[in-house]
Amino acid sequence: MNSRKENVLFGWMIAGFALTIVVIHMLTAYNYELHRDGMLYFAMGDFPATGYISTPPLIGIVSFLIRHTAGYSIFAIKLVPALLGAASLVTIGFLVREMGGRLLAVFIAGMAYLTSVAFLRSNALFQPVSFDEFFWLLTSYLFIRMINRNDEQLWPWLGFVIGIGFLAKYSIVFLVVAWGMSLLLSPYRKMLWSKQLLLGIMIGLAIILPNLIWQYEHDWPVVHHMVELQRTQLVNVTLSGFLSAQLLFHFASLWVWIAGLLVLLIARNERKFRPIAVTFLMVLLILILSRGKSYYTLGAYPMLFAGGGYVMEKYLTGKWRWINFALPVVSVLLLIPILPLAMPVLPMNKMATYCQSVTKVIGPGIITWEDGKVHKIPQDYADMTGWSELAKLTAKAYHQLTPVQQANCHIYAENYGEAGAVHFYGHAYDLPEPISFDDSYLLWAPDSLGSGAFIYINDEVGDIDKLFNTYREIGEIDDVNFRENGLKVFLCTDPKPGAQSFYAAKADELKSMYRR
Repeated sequence: MNSRKENVLFGWMIAGFALTIVVIHMLTAYNYELHRDGMLYFAMGDFPATGYISTPPLIGIVSFLIRHTAGYSIFAIKLVPALLGAASLVTIGFLVREMGGRLLAVFIAGMAYLTSVAFLRSNALFQPVSFDEFFWLLTSYLFIRMINRNDEQLWPWLGFVIGIGFLAKYSIVFLVVAWGMSLLLSPYRKMLWSKQLLLGIMIGLAIILPNLIWQYEHDWPVVHHMVELQRTQLVNVTLSGFLSAQLLFHFASLWVWIAGLLVLLIARNERKFRPIAVTFLMVLLILILSRGKSYYTLGAYPMLFAGGGYVMEKYLTGKWRWINFALPVVSVLLLIPILPLAMPVLPMNKMATYCQSVTKVIGPGIITWEDGKVHKIPQDYADMTGWSELAKLTAKAYHQLTPVQQANCHIYAENYGEAGAVHFYGHAYDLPEPISFDDSYLLWAPDSLGSGAFIYINDEVGDIDKLFNTYREIGEIDDVNFRENGLKVFLCTDPKPGAQSFYAAKADELKSMYRR
């Protein structure tokens, strides 16, 4: 096949992969409600800043653009991670070609990504993780291209991409450290003394500097967030759970990344690309030692998919060549029965029965939540229902008030998921912006309140009986699949004399954590 024809077919192949992943995600975009985290990140679009309590600013910038172009559009919100998945498939294709792979290698690597449960899941969610995975892949592509072409002029581009990746999610630091260690252990260590590296560092620092200044001015929220994460979630991470998750993430195409890892690590004539395997192992080691969540590794797998496609095409030849065509078919067949774990294809009320059957075969890992406990459905899905019902209940309370009372009404939600639901789904009911002291909502909360009506969202009465003379329960969520089933909405009127000072003192106490 001449190179021109192969280039045309390559273009059609990666375009087909990219279109496929966008279509399958948009076909399921409306099956479940928005994820609690996605609603928080969308709300950031109304509060553009160079930093937020739990995430860097890039997703807030993207939300700002969505908010001021498409408005409150589920389609637009879902389209963003789907497009990132498409961009990842395109990048994988170019990475395979950079390594010397041809069309069959591109096909194998692309199918490995397309049939990955983990990537199908992450590219269905509007969260920093989908941005993070793409920038990890793009960073690795540039490192591999630099090694393959001995081109130190790529350091400035690496600085630029890593800088943007840092603004997507701080965890890209793990990858950068892993690549640095890998280069030190390889014959390519001389590249670390290049003047172009210094230029790349300067470009990267210039990009991330506004966020670092914001972190400093707010007394390093990322540190507070990581301490809280360690206390509530990372403490439940076990080595066995971490390692078993690595096998389940891409179960349908397990052989592709394992082939890439082993051959690039061991084969003598693949020493040029050995840093790919070493970098992956370094990422695993860093995250194991730091007790990182199992999915933090996801961004390191696409380069192994590319490596796997490359080595399978190269070594499975002659009478073994048929395996390269058979295994992608097997991947699809294996994906079909576990597809509901990757995407919202089943009705929510059937997920518990389905998960009960699946866990008998693969164990309870898929329904083990961040609290370390086994539940009925995956945690992500339990965070994708109940929100529109909450908005309706809140609107029911709000519209029982007179226009004068509505003008002075405040809505308080105990956590950012509830606040995000009022912000997004409550938009259709003309509800006022919610107040919460959770996550970045704390920074947006007013320092004091007026003496008007108060709508309180929580699973218990809390302090409102001490702060209001009159309050009543408007209703509660009745959804067995909802993580916060039983959540209540209270309408509070006639505040007691100390209500305003109580709020102001609480707001000041919590906000003081983020003041220098």
